[in-house]
Amino acid sequence: AARALTRARDAAAPRFCREVGKQMARLEMGRAELVWESRELPRSAWTDAGPRSCELLYRSGPGMTPRPLGRIASGGELSRVMLASKVVLGEADGVDTLVFDEVDAGVGGSVARALALVLADLARTHQVIVVTHLAQVAVMGERHYVVEKLDGEVPRTTLRQVSGDARVAEVARML
Repeated sequence: AARALTRARDAAAPRFCREVGKQMARLEMGRAELVWESRELPRSAWTDAGPRSCELLYRSGPGMTPRPLGRIASGGELSRVMLASKVVLGEADGVDTLVFDEVDAGVGGSVARALALVLADLARTHQVIVVTHLAQVAVMGERHYVVEKLDGEVPRTTLRQVSGDARVAEVARML
């Protein structure tokens, strides 16, 4: 069983990394890529996860040394890699609802538009909730809500759906 698991992972991982790389390119992440690393463990170190230590490494560009994704990717890069991974996994992903908070941090212009298109692709297979300050991302949503913090004796936060002219006005305000 351990050998079969290793063969299956070693066959699927490079293909997964390649497909995620294509989505990362759509997100205008340059030539960044994921690299699959798998190291054999001594029998005494095997776990429920299998007989090998497996990790996704991140290379931000050609000639760079791949390093552990969780340690070297910025928050924005990590969010976009996760988004790309979720698009590749599609319906095979067992998660029904995905929440992205500030997945668009530090981006604008054409990158924001590309991000919005990838989020729209993901919304074909998942319920996607995106907290954004970018009009390019907001306009791609099926529904648009505005979060407002109200001052007063007891400060509170409200959430209201906007549509029609109110939605147009809100997107204009975001611009």
